[in-house]
This record gives sequence, structure tokens and C-alpha cells, in this order.
Amino acid sequence: MKPATVQELIWAGVLVALAAFWPMMSNGYWLGIGVDVMMYTALATSWMLFSGPTHYISLASAAFFGVGGFVVGSGMSDYDASFWSMLALSAVIGGVLAALIGLATLRLSGVYFVIFTLGLAEMIRNLVSWVQNNFLGSRGLYVLTDFTDAHLYWMLLVTAGCVYLLGWIISRSRLGFALRIIGGDETVARHVGINTATAKVILFTTTGVFGAIVGAIIAPRWSYIEPNQVFSPQLSFFVVIMALLGGSGRLWGPVVGVIPFLLIWNWVDSNFSNQSILVLGVAFLVIVYFLPHGFVGRIEQLRASARGRS
Repeated sequence: MKPATVQELIWAGVLVALAAFWPMMSNGYWLGIGVDVMMYTALATSWMLFSGPTHYISLASAAFFGVGGFVVGSGMSDYDASFWSMLALSAVIGGVLAALIGLATLRLSGVYFVIFTLGLAEMIRNLVSWVQNNFLGSRGLYVLTDFTDAHLYWMLLVTAGCVYLLGWIISRSRLGFALRIIGGDETVARHVGINTATAKVILFTTTGVFGAIVGAIIAPRWSYIEPNQVFSPQLSFFVVIMALLGGSGRLWGPVVGVIPFLLIWNWVDSNFSNQSILVLGVAFLVIVYFLPHGFVGRIEQLRASARGRS
């Protein structure tokens, strides 16, 4: 992932300011689409903070997202806690979980890391289901608040903006430089004195914190939280596809992938629900064979070719 420029930060600020008016101009279906866009923008961008520079493909997004939703559901349903206190607790638990996972597994690489992170999300989902069924006497949790989709949209917009700002700072820091060296060749990074384990754990922890925050914010939208819902492996695949489709070479790349993929997915799911999973397979094929660097990477290649010819 290339260092972000000041100009990119200014443009991001302008887009965030404009996006804040969306709930005032839409309602119903399109406001719901806006909430989904903000949710996946925050998740895909936070995913790219770690996976973009290191090239480690993580499928653990559903684990952190589910932890956030489950913590909010448990606190509000069982202990009558406030949403905001549970939101803060979700961030802490998500960060601690990600740090522990990172310390234990980031020595893995390639397909082994991918398989482990996918298995982790499934393990947590089944563990939560087992605990609820055998000890809590219920399978789901109620999250009842006065929040509307507009409120959730604005909270997710702020979260996405914070993720981008943090990513902008990191990309221009020594940590970002170290991560880019790790992504190029981790052995070389170790030989030049970079503590690769610490750098990777820090970024992976950041992904866990923001994933849990997004899960906590979305929980009131569903009202009823159930493990298979918040720990869905489909969410992890969505995040990876959107980030790679937009392009992991730029911090703003995921936004380019989130919007078109969501619109296509919702149309297919509404009209051809039995074939919706086919879209995931086609999306992976398109990325691997036609857009290995995403839309952003393809645009930059075309611009470079045009400058070369001129």
C-alpha cells in the first residue's frame, strides 16, 4: 500500500462531509444501502490497514464483527447495560482478541494463515452457540434502542473516517514503511532490524478493534442477535472481495470496490437468490484473472501506459 498524500486526505474529508448528507436525501431502501456501504467501507478499509501492506489475507473479519455484536447484545439483554459502554467494551475485547491471535499465529503465512483465520471465525461462532444453548438457555439476544438507520449511518461514517485517518497517519509513518518492507520480503525486513512480529500484531490489533466497533454499531439495526448471523463467514469473504476489487494499493481503494459490489449483490440476491453464492465465485475469478490489482491498480496502469506513449 502506497503512502497516502495530503491531497488524498483533503479529498477524503470532502467526501465524508458530503456523505453526511445522505440520510437527509434518502430513506427506506437507499438509506439501508447507505448503511451497508458505510459498514463495509469501515470493515474493508480496516482490513486493508493490515492485509494491504503485509499481503496477509485475513478471513477473521466475521470473528471481530461478531464479538462486537455479541458483546452489545449480551450487555444490553442480560445486564441492562448502556449501548455506549458496551460499544467501548466491544472495542477493547476485539483488540485483545486480535492481539492474542496475532501473537499466536502471525508466524504463519500464505494459505496457512488464510485457513486459520477462517477456522477461527467458525470456531468462535460454534463456541458461542454451544455456550448459549447449554448454559444461557436461549439462542438469541435482544438489542432494543431508539437508534434509526440514519443514526447508525452517521456512526458508521465517523468510524470509517477514523479508520481512514488512522491509515493515512500509519502509511506516512515509520510503521507504515516497515510494513511495506515486510510485504515485499519479510526476511529482508528482519535482516534490516525491523521487529516484524510487533509491527504485524499492532496492525492486526487495529483491525480487530474497528471490526468489533462496526459489529457493535450494527447490532441495534438487527434488534435480535443470533450467532449464525453476526459470525457469518460470508461477511469475511465480502470484506476481502470488496477490498481487493477496489484495490489494495491505495488506502481509498476499498471504497471503489464496496459500492459496485454491494449494488450488484443486492440486485442478484433480490432477483436470483438461489444463484447469489455464484456471485462470490465470479467475483473471485474476475479479481484473480482480470483485476489482480483492483480497479485502482488498473486505472493507474492505464495512466502509466498513456504517459509512456506520450
